[in-house]
Amino acid sequence: EYKKLKGLRRENLRDHMDDFELIFNMLGERATTEIHRNEDSWGVPKLKADAKAGGDIAGGARKKLEKRLGRSVVSKKNFLHEPEEKKRLK
Repeated sequence: EYKKLKGLRRENLRDHMDDFELIFNMLGERATTEIHRNEDSWGVPKLKADAKAGGDIAGGARKKLEKRLGRSVVSKKNFLHEPEEKKRLK
């Protein structure tokens, strides 16, 4: 879904994220890991719940920042730019 927003096919999504996108992604992953370790979760349902909680934490932080900035931090814009040669070929 996020790859579609960025207009990517097979490229690495992280290579096309800007700083905020990477930061919130890392926050969600790190929060999920810490929740899992803290609760010693086992089994798919509990691990899914940990992932949901980590995502909610990152999503909440992202929404607070977006409200404060008055704009979205998620963008269709790709961080990596096309090489100038490719642009001219189009």
